[in-house]
Amino acid sequence: MMQQLLEEGKQLLLQFDKRGGLIPVVVQEYGTMQVLMLGYTNAEAFEKTVHTGLATFWSTSRQQLWTKGETSGDYLYVISIKVDCDQDAILYLVKLKGNGVCHTRNQQGVARKSCFYREYNTSSHKLIFLED
Repeated sequence: MMQQLLEEGKQLLLQFDKRGGLIPVVVQEYGTMQVLMLGYTNAEAFEKTVHTGLATFWSTSRQQLWTKGETSGDYLYVISIKVDCDQDAILYLVKLKGNGVCHTRNQQGVARKSCFYREYNTSSHKLIFLED
């Protein structure tokens, strides 16, 4: 009964307990559909995101909440929130205000738009930079 409610119901039942309180969040740019980053949310970060409209995450390295853009100025305005079938993964469709979301920088010293700026070449077994 619970599984059917979880998978087919209209009630939000995010499964924070499944992975120690965290749910992965894929962040995709509205319009281009480019995947920008993968982050994690807990219940508090999710509520803050819903309340403010700004993508807020749980930093697994710093062990604290962070709203993307507070330091860099590169904010993510959440347009839509999609929840997967098991309610244990989330997709934020966002509008990016600023240069990019990645903490790394390109050769010009500008934040990369996406954290997915390299592609694995299965022939050479090397990473290829997609932008720079």
